[in-house]
Amino acid sequence: MNQIISGEPQAATAQTQRVIRHTVLDRRDHWLMATCVLVLMATAFLPILGIKFEWLDIHWVTGVVLAALIVIHIVRALFFQDWRNMWIGREDLHEIWRGLARLFGSRATPPKPGKYDAAQKLYHLGVAVVVLSVVCSGLLMLLKIDTPLWRRNPYLFSADTWGVIYVIHGMAAMTIVAIVIVHLYFTLLPASWYLLRELVRGWISRKEYAEHHDAARWKA
Repeated sequence: MNQIISGEPQAATAQTQRVIRHTVLDRRDHWLMATCVLVLMATAFLPILGIKFEWLDIHWVTGVVLAALIVIHIVRALFFQDWRNMWIGREDLHEIWRGLARLFGSRATPPKPGKYDAAQKLYHLGVAVVVLSVVCSGLLMLLKIDTPLWRRNPYLFSADTWGVIYVIHGMAAMTIVAIVIVHLYFTLLPASWYLLRELVRGWISRKEYAEHHDAARWKA
């Protein structure tokens, strides 16, 4: 009986003790970049679907804001955060192999991840490549329009080069649509709800930390 009573405060502590996973700045950058991506998608595809409005200024201004946020994110990740948390290492390859083996009937349990699991790291890498492609090509396309900051110069590149830039931008934009759909799907799965809550409040409980993460790989 004494063991049961003494265990109750420990259980309560595990449920309520906070482990910080993302700071306020991290969450701010995430939601700002997500908002920019959604605005860019709306201004790019709604006119194609027949919903007409003055979309160009909204589109390019949002693109410039997203580019600035990406630069800030890269600087913070390299110099003010532990970028190794997102690096794909040997343990992650082992995790991927165990996960694939389970699809074919293996009972081997994949190791617990660090701060991010292998799927999240691969997703982040894919998003980085696609978003950088669409942003860089979009910034080059700004040379074709007049803005308060510069005058248009559509003759800087040849017609063939402009064609390549447009193809990269269009393909990257379509890929982003698929990436957002996949992201929303996995975010809404019950197993991911604790991560969604964490991106709002910034922390997970000590119990969630013990259940989902390897303390040796992520010393929170």
